[in-house]
Amino acid sequence: MTVRRAATASAMCGAFLLAGCSSNFGSNSSAQQDTKGKQSLTVMIGSSGDAETNAVKAAASAWAKQTGNTVTVVPAQNLDQQLGQALAGGKPPDIFYVGSSVFANYAKGNSLYAYGDQLSYKNDFSASLRNSFSYGNKFVCAPKDSSTLALAINTTMWKKAGLTEADYPKTWNDLEKVARKLTTKNVSGLVVDSSYNELGGFLKQSGGWITNTDQTKVTADSAANVNALTYVKKLLTEGALKFPKQVDAGWGGEALGTQKAAMTIEGNWLTGAMSTDYPSVGYKVVPLPKGPAGQGTLSFSTCWGIANKSAHHAADVSLVKAFTTAQQQLAFADAFGVLPSRDSALTTYKQKHPQDKVFADGTAYAQGPVTIPGFTKALTQFDSDLAGLATADPKKILSDLQTNGEQILKGGS
Repeated sequence: MTVRRAATASAMCGAFLLAGCSSNFGSNSSAQQDTKGKQSLTVMIGSSGDAETNAVKAAASAWAKQTGNTVTVVPAQNLDQQLGQALAGGKPPDIFYVGSSVFANYAKGNSLYAYGDQLSYKNDFSASLRNSFSYGNKFVCAPKDSSTLALAINTTMWKKAGLTEADYPKTWNDLEKVARKLTTKNVSGLVVDSSYNELGGFLKQSGGWITNTDQTKVTADSAANVNALTYVKKLLTEGALKFPKQVDAGWGGEALGTQKAAMTIEGNWLTGAMSTDYPSVGYKVVPLPKGPAGQGTLSFSTCWGIANKSAHHAADVSLVKAFTTAQQQLAFADAFGVLPSRDSALTTYKQKHPQDKVFADGTAYAQGPVTIPGFTKALTQFDSDLAGLATADPKKILSDLQTNGEQILKGGS
């Protein structure tokens, strides 16, 4: 689903890349740098569509015109595969998208040029985003944007059920009540993807998460996490919550747009999808309900990776700086619906896009993804197990994640 920013092309190592994510694709990082004459750069992106592709091309063209250099923007059909092949072949693009979920795999393989500390405005990125793209105590690459999760509600169905703004769910109990009330023969009260990328919000609201803060310990089998999945299983058992495939939808946004769901949990990528594909469907976005431990949401991001083997590091950094000015980030946000990753730009964004303020506010307390090298293998299995949560034991699912995660953390993957 290219519309889902959480599942951008870099969201998970493909079969080819998984085997090579930690390989020393970039070990020959002392390649001679081309610092004379005009530079010719290639930028590979995993685009969500024409709007994003055209926006990146426009920004690259403006920089090229200003500097006299040339830039070729390549929208990959399969970023994982194409980038993996290019890295393995020793001729990667100069700049490319790197999702936070696979960043550490690239960094461990020495494929990335660490330039983050060269940015005078590096502290304008939130600590959470900087941490998502740091490795070996180095801020490696600049976050290009971010996304968070919130609750989207079909306003027509809400009103028809006799609910008002005062009924917007503030707690898990509230969410369960309204989801049950909104569930009918043809409509599911709540549709949420079975991936940890969305159900993981419940873990945070319960006071848990998959690892500790500095990712030195796996904490998957905590009582807080068990409580969270037990709550989700209860909703599934009651029929108040369904996964997209159960309502013949590809993702929560489609379920909301086709009016098979009264509510869904999705990120701000939902805004563009609804306006483009379902413009007649009215909806309201509100913060995710608080759990036993309070507020919790997840954040997703992608950074501008620079290849260690690029011969144009100075020009690469210059182009990334152009991509990450506050003004350019706001232009990207206007073009394809992402949140700016710079705090200064985010403040302006809230004023320009009040309908997305909930998503923007979520960045203040959002949990970033697990960025342990090789951990995608454990998370892939976790997602598979979560798909069967309705008839499974939450403790068993989390115990398996704990075991698999510890093995990877100890280098046993």
